[in-house]
Amino acid sequence: MSKALLYDATMCIGCKQCEGACAQQNKLPYDDKVAAESVQSEHKYTVVLAKDDKFMRRLCMHCEHPACASVCPVGAFHKTAEGPVVYDVWKCIGCRYCMVACAFAQPKYEWESLNPRVRKCIMCPDRVVAGKPTACAEICPTGATKFGERDDLIKEAKERIRQNPSNYVPHIYGLDEVGGTAVLLISSVNPEEYGYPASVRIGDTPMPEYTGRVMDRIPDFIPVWTLVLGGIYWVSHRREEVAAVETGEKKNGSAR
Repeated sequence: MSKALLYDATMCIGCKQCEGACAQQNKLPYDDKVAAESVQSEHKYTVVLAKDDKFMRRLCMHCEHPACASVCPVGAFHKTAEGPVVYDVWKCIGCRYCMVACAFAQPKYEWESLNPRVRKCIMCPDRVVAGKPTACAEICPTGATKFGERDDLIKEAKERIRQNPSNYVPHIYGLDEVGGTAVLLISSVNPEEYGYPASVRIGDTPMPEYTGRVMDRIPDFIPVWTLVLGGIYWVSHRREEVAAVETGEKKNGSAR
């Protein structure tokens, strides 16, 4: 069964411990300056937003059918059986199609780096595989962020709304949006007030289906460019590997 996160905004106290835990898990900088930043970036995968004494988290939604993976020409993105949508930096060619395709604007690019990468929350895949909760869920002092089986979390979210209808908007954000996501949100206000796209705008059709419809209308010669780009990528990395071997051989020769 696929794992997921349930974020209940009514239980959030805005402590931002999830931000700090995420930074530590992913070896990102985190200090008072970063904590004060109210936008996601290449060095801040999740952010807790405050509005009228209410809170909301922004993070990668880990779509059941991720658009980022469907448009990536080299397979740098893929969804694991456990739920996380992960990224392999060694495959990435920097095309940034993922940034355009994502309905939630999650992939960020290291524009100022000499060796730029795409960065986003990857839902602590090593922890998930080991049977542990994500770092953000483990540290949450109120249980506002909860980790578990997606089906179980959906049932729990529905039950919370049923028992306290006056506390919630009667909708689980992520249940059906773009075909469903591994991050589920319940709140007393609509998530779109905090920058999430409106449900009616993104719909419940998996984004890759739109990708397929577009690809069907692209001339047959286009895939050739994918092969060319892939070839360039392979050659450039092969050169690096050869250079590394040659350097090692030279060092060994000098040592003799």
